[in-house]
Amino acid sequence: MAKMAEQKVSLPAKLINGGVAGLVGVTCVFPIDLAKTRLQNQQGARVYSGMRDCLAKTIKMEGYFGMYRGAAVNLTLVTPEKAIKLAANDVFRQKLSKDGKLPLWGEVLAGCGAGTCQVVVTTPMEMLKIQLQDAGRLAAQRTVAASAPAAGPTPSLVASRTAPNVPPRRSATRITLELLKTRGLRGLYKGAGATLMRDVPFSMIYFPLFANLNTVGRREDRHSNPQERAPFLQSFMAGCTAGSVAAVAVTPLDVIKTRIQTLQKGEGEDSYKGIIDCTQRVLKREGPAAFLKGATCRALVIAPLFGIAQGVYFLGIGEQVLGLVG
Repeated sequence: MAKMAEQKVSLPAKLINGGVAGLVGVTCVFPIDLAKTRLQNQQGARVYSGMRDCLAKTIKMEGYFGMYRGAAVNLTLVTPEKAIKLAANDVFRQKLSKDGKLPLWGEVLAGCGAGTCQVVVTTPMEMLKIQLQDAGRLAAQRTVAASAPAAGPTPSLVASRTAPNVPPRRSATRITLELLKTRGLRGLYKGAGATLMRDVPFSMIYFPLFANLNTVGRREDRHSNPQERAPFLQSFMAGCTAGSVAAVAVTPLDVIKTRIQTLQKGEGEDSYKGIIDCTQRVLKREGPAAFLKGATCRALVIAPLFGIAQGVYFLGIGEQVLGLVG
């Protein structure tokens, strides 16, 4: 019984750990996430040739802080999002454990539950973030089209009073109010099905893989709480490896989600009615390779994000904060 008591989840501590991990991780990797969104949304006019080209052009056109467009939304909502995800997984693992042991199906089911819980925060966060991140790509696309010889005016769905080469400045608050006014709460949750379709498989892959990688060389402890026994470096590397594998595995689903949630399209770019319509159109127009757009960026974003998360868990920052407060 004492052994089980040591493994009980301290929910407030887990929420703090998840929040701190999210804030630190997002700050470190947000520019790469911006590049991922812009690369995934490219359909016709090829504005960026890759991640480095995207970041270089973003800095040149929008300045250094242009790489952090939409970061405020993420920094605000990533705390509850990551806290819910990581804490829910711990709670589900504890509930599904019997005599301190958790079978593989239990690990997968716990990950499924965690992915499902986080969607309530992830969907509006991604919805707002994507609009802000992609605004610079649309502006760059108009600039390219305007400078092309014999090119007519490029229609845009982005209302702007600024010059063609300056990305229109729309705040997350303004976008939120517009969506609530025109579409109601459903507007903020557009693409919820696609988000669920991405996040549930991700969690089902990530958490069991992390738990197993985190117990390599310590097989006798395989079914117990891995964060309490793994060395810091092993916990960090397990988080990075499991995160990158899961991220690449669900990249096609992330492409579909990004395309569906992007409200404003460039010239000649498709709009989609749903998941099936998006899948069919992308496959027909751009081929299977389009579903892997941004895969490298996703791996580079998710790997350190979850490595940092597991590192924060290992250090027990949440427990230390509660100790100081208490």
